[in-house]
Amino acid sequence: MKKAKKLMFQGTSSHVGKSILTTAFCRILAQDGYKTAPFKAQNMALNSYVTPSGGEIGRSTVAQAEAAGAEPIVQMNPVLLKPTGNSCSQVIILGTSRGNYSASEYQNQYSQKAWASVKESIEYMESHYDVMVIEGAGSPAEVNLKKNDIVNMRVAKECNASVFLIADIDRGGALASIVGTLELLDEDERALVKGLVINKFRGDIKLLEPALTFLKERTGIPVLGVIPYLNKLGIDDEDSVSLQEIPDDHVMRDIHIAVIQTPKISNFTDFDALNHEPDVNVRFVQKGDLLGNPDLIIIPGSKNTTEDLLYLKREGYAKEICELAEQGTPVIGVCGGYQMLGEKVSDPDHVESQNDEVDGLGLLPYTTVMQGVKNTYQVHFDCDDLPFLDMQFKGSDLKGYEIHMGETTLNKPAQTLFHITSRSSKDVDVIDGYINEKHNVFGTYCHGVFDNDELRRAIINALRKRKGLSELPIQFRYREYKESEYDRLADSVRKYFDMDTVYEILRNE
Repeated sequence: MKKAKKLMFQGTSSHVGKSILTTAFCRILAQDGYKTAPFKAQNMALNSYVTPSGGEIGRSTVAQAEAAGAEPIVQMNPVLLKPTGNSCSQVIILGTSRGNYSASEYQNQYSQKAWASVKESIEYMESHYDVMVIEGAGSPAEVNLKKNDIVNMRVAKECNASVFLIADIDRGGALASIVGTLELLDEDERALVKGLVINKFRGDIKLLEPALTFLKERTGIPVLGVIPYLNKLGIDDEDSVSLQEIPDDHVMRDIHIAVIQTPKISNFTDFDALNHEPDVNVRFVQKGDLLGNPDLIIIPGSKNTTEDLLYLKREGYAKEICELAEQGTPVIGVCGGYQMLGEKVSDPDHVESQNDEVDGLGLLPYTTVMQGVKNTYQVHFDCDDLPFLDMQFKGSDLKGYEIHMGETTLNKPAQTLFHITSRSSKDVDVIDGYINEKHNVFGTYCHGVFDNDELRRAIINALRKRKGLSELPIQFRYREYKESEYDRLADSVRKYFDMDTVYEILRNE
């Protein structure tokens, strides 16, 4: 059986552009007629997604699959580590949680068990696609981690991938980082590196040409691409460090939304679509920031609900949120944020933390008990009558996904929010979420609620009406926008990459 060809992007450090260039090549190769798929053996991120089968993988891998026009599957990201705090992570293998492990336990014991799943996934991917575009993690030259590596050069050697090494020139020291990384690789590993990439270049390329010549002479490896700094790409990132890089255009818009950025925030991409609305400002409120008087407060998902709830109390945000809600300010909680809106969050089995029980914000009348079984589903849901701010929205076949531990139980009657009709392609009849009597606070377990254009605009219009502003028709189509951004990324990278050499490398594999 003919095996897939492989291209692999590794970096001289984290956040040099591996993920975005993997996404670009997934789109380029798909555009050129190859059945293409991404692969990342091991990812560490709190930004995750549920595949159609109900497995959990990294969100950046899903974006790459979308760019390739491929359905996301767990084999594309066989190992996902979700930090829970105190040098500990939840380990997810082939989409299923296998428990929490300390960094030393994982590195010295479990990572080698995970390697078996990585090899199994590589074998599956090789037989189902024409090309695999593989993403590494961090740097392949971390000598203290190399023994138990299951994501960089060990993967490249396992499937004989052609490696492109990326450096971020915007940070400075790009030449030294490339030369130093290559020097620390073993001879057989260096032999797999077929090209060098300079990313995030700003300025006159002629001024860089002596450096490109030096790299070729010093390493014997050509520079195949000098990629300019690409601003405001609407493509999902893998972790919340990217929130620090969101540019502030200082344009004051009609609606101001404050998202509370807790220490263990997860799935922050839930709010990307809001961030692209022309009449909306989205501000992530970090430790020490003033909450102010926003038009809407959103409490996002969390990998450690009780710890993030204690953070809200400790920093004074819990008191402010409750006071503003009492005054009529709208508040929405998603997943972990939904749990925090209730009266108590209990964790008797210490599933997420060592906290037995923490009082919630008390804005909705329910209690959540953490349990060991994780609920992971893609969902379709209906909304018969959403009375948020008395807007009375009706919608059917809306889409989202669930990723949560814990069961939420009402302590007294409350109005329900959504009716889930399908979980991972199976028909169900499940109620999700509640709204308060004043209709200004609601919570849901459904991630991706704001990706639904009609529902998102209805919520924004309700906020506009509350301020005496006129309602607007749908201004922004999220899924269409993402597709156009994949094309824009692919066009930009094609322009600045030696694609003839890339295809020659593929032909010679």
